[in-house]
Amino acid sequence: MAITRRRMLGSTLIGASFAGALARRAAAAGPVLRIGVMNDMSGPYRDVSGPGSVACVNQALEDFGVPGKGFAVEVLTADHRNNPDVGATIARQWCDRENIDMILDVPTSSVALAVANICREKNRVYINSGGGTAELTGKQCSPNTIHWAYDTYMLAKSTGGATVKAGGTSWYFLTADYVFGHNLQDQTSAVVKAAGGTVLGASAYPFPGTTDFSSLMLKAQASGAKVLGLANAGDDTVNCIKQAHEFGLTQSMQVAGLLLTISGVHALGLAVAQGTLLTEPFYWDLNDKTRAFSARVQPKMPAGAKPNFEQAGCYSATMHYLKVAAAMGIDAAKQDGRATVARMKATPWEDDAYGSGHIREDGRNLNPAYLFRVKAPAESKAPWDYYTLVATTPGDQAFRPLAEGGCPFIHA
Repeated sequence: MAITRRRMLGSTLIGASFAGALARRAAAAGPVLRIGVMNDMSGPYRDVSGPGSVACVNQALEDFGVPGKGFAVEVLTADHRNNPDVGATIARQWCDRENIDMILDVPTSSVALAVANICREKNRVYINSGGGTAELTGKQCSPNTIHWAYDTYMLAKSTGGATVKAGGTSWYFLTADYVFGHNLQDQTSAVVKAAGGTVLGASAYPFPGTTDFSSLMLKAQASGAKVLGLANAGDDTVNCIKQAHEFGLTQSMQVAGLLLTISGVHALGLAVAQGTLLTEPFYWDLNDKTRAFSARVQPKMPAGAKPNFEQAGCYSATMHYLKVAAAMGIDAAKQDGRATVARMKATPWEDDAYGSGHIREDGRNLNPAYLFRVKAPAESKAPWDYYTLVATTPGDQAFRPLAEGGCPFIHA
């Protein structure tokens, strides 16, 4: 629950020690923005968020050129342990004791929703890159929240729709038993049924803490479904795909990793992951700008990994926040989180990782969604050369229509 690391970027030094940061903060001529990166630092989502998200936030501060801008930025980090009570407590402490200005990342949808409530109560900026639930811009939307990167609707529409189109018309789901897993199962089921397919069953499992999926694999195999839909993420997805191969499910079923990132593909290896369809809003090798961004941040990443879409989303969101806060004036941005979010919605964004786009009035960031196919080992020409682009869905088509979300403050 405690803050695990702080980092200060002032006018003279990037990456100072905590003691040095405090000294510089005391001597700083300008105001200090405080950004809190909250995520899973030790559990099943560590590789898809964790220290990699922090590295990408710090890369945004470096690329924005905070030194010399007349203000400083302090980054606080914490591990929410995938527990909404822990996440809410951290958010409240950050607001009450640390005067945090913006909270970022927050995978695990139950935690994401809990933190959104605190940020609304305390009038802080909240940008979620890690949580998948579309309720962040639906019935539980907030004028203090921006939802970056992806959500369950986008994944269901892109990956689920492509799988049905390719002949995967009957599904069985393995579902992480919390908000994200059930949202993803429900929305993918709707896509399957709308396309004329069927859902033959589902098994929910306790999250976090499940590592043995063997009994669930047998149930899925016995269902006779063509597709095993994995409504989970992180280590759970990786473990499910590995065990599906071990049990021979891939000989009779297509495995659909509905939220599989490049971190998971790297853990699986191309021999196991090849041919998988997946959707991401970022890929390091997509274009010259994504390659340049990834080259800059990779030395800072854990074990020299390439950034995945969630981590790159933290970079993109931080860049936009810094640009808007600087344009408003730091004191004004710190005074009113809701007004800062409104200004971010009114200002188009552009960066090297996510390209360009804008934020809808309900807080949904409208970035493109890319459908990729994982390469076979023989197709890969270099380390991390894992994807072939199959299709692109523009940002204004990738997410649930505004009128269908039920965001209360939009219709008030």
